[in-house]
Amino acid sequence: MLFSLSPAAVWPVVMLFASNIFMTFAWYGHLKHKSSAIFLAIIVSWGIAFFEYCLAVPANRIGSAVYTTAQLKTMQEVITLIVFAGFSIFWLGENLTWNHAIGFALIAIGASFIFRA
Repeated sequence: MLFSLSPAAVWPVVMLFASNIFMTFAWYGHLKHKSSAIFLAIIVSWGIAFFEYCLAVPANRIGSAVYTTAQLKTMQEVITLIVFAGFSIFWLGENLTWNHAIGFALIAIGASFIFRA
């Protein structure tokens, strides 16, 4: 079956989206507050990243019942781009250009080859 709606197929995707939201805030959220001390940014980022790991590790464990490791990693990278694009617009107030959209689309197209039989 090409597409499965089993919990082992769906939950990893949901959990990877959630974990990427945490990780994106951990890595880039402090850029909205550049006047704060770098030490504080590091400590807060580590705290946020803890929750990312609490989601990513089980997502990969559960997902490995359905997906290969390469598929899980590819999913994670494409999800990262989707989350990052939204984060850039809504949190940092940055504009994404057609160059960004085309570049992200080409990465997603390349990633689709990992899921071909």
